Amino acid sequence: MKVFVLFVAVAVAAWQCHGADGDRDHGVDFQIFPLRMKSGLGGHYIPEISCQSWRLGVEAHNIIGFSSVPADCVGYIGNYLIGEQYRSDSKTVCREAYFYVKTLNITDRDAWVFDIDETTLSDLPYFADHGFGAEPFNSTAYNAWVYLGVAPALPESLKLYRKLVTLGIKIIFLTGRTQAQHEVTAANLKQAGYYKWEKLITKDTTIYNGKTALTYKSTERKKVEEEGYKIIGNIGDQWSDILGTNTGARTFKLPDPMYYLS
Repeated sequence: MKVFVLFVAVAVAAWQCHGADGDRDHGVDFQIFPLRMKSGLGGHYIPEISCQSWRLGVEAHNIIGFSSVPADCVGYIGNYLIGEQYRSDSKTVCREAYFYVKTLNITDRDAWVFDIDETTLSDLPYFADHGFGAEPFNSTAYNAWVYLGVAPALPESLKLYRKLVTLGIKIIFLTGRTQAQHEVTAANLKQAGYYKWEKLITKDTTIYNGKTALTYKSTERKKVEEEGYKIIGNIGDQWSDILGTNTGARTFKLPDPMYYLS
């Protein structure tokens, strides 16, 4: 009991020092979340907190192989993706990538590998109509979306791309989209603001049918390096984009709690 009273006293003191009135003076309105992770006699998880933990597990590569977003977390994931936090998280990743590049002496064979879906282009309009990843993946519906060629750019990735191009770094797009989707993907990239690149690598399904994304991307990056390029950076939304072999001098993971590719 004494410990609980002390906790409440500390929490109230902290709120008085950093709480609503003082923070609103600076244009900030903080919400105090309880440290208690469960509520009710049955010990039910508070959805906002358990879904945050689930997303952290996904981004930390502790939760793997999931086929869909938990049904109870659809609202949380949707709010995250269309809210400010997703943009802020992406900005942090891309900013660190640029800070890293600025420390290098760039040569004319230095290359940067970009994934496409949820890295350079966003499929959020599609997933917003399909439960933000809660619905089982439907390849027919998804491919129909790809062939529309209207996916918007991820703003922070586009900013990074432009900075890299200005520095003379060769841009290589490496995507799980198939060779049949090469033309529409190239047009979509240009429409979204990615106006030039060294290579756009799409998947040859006759070679990689049944192979994992990690195997496919590792193999294609090896080919790039065998052609004399030096991969100085590699960015993607999936761990399979940045693990494996020939990953480059440094890798960067963008957030994506909607799906998992092995």
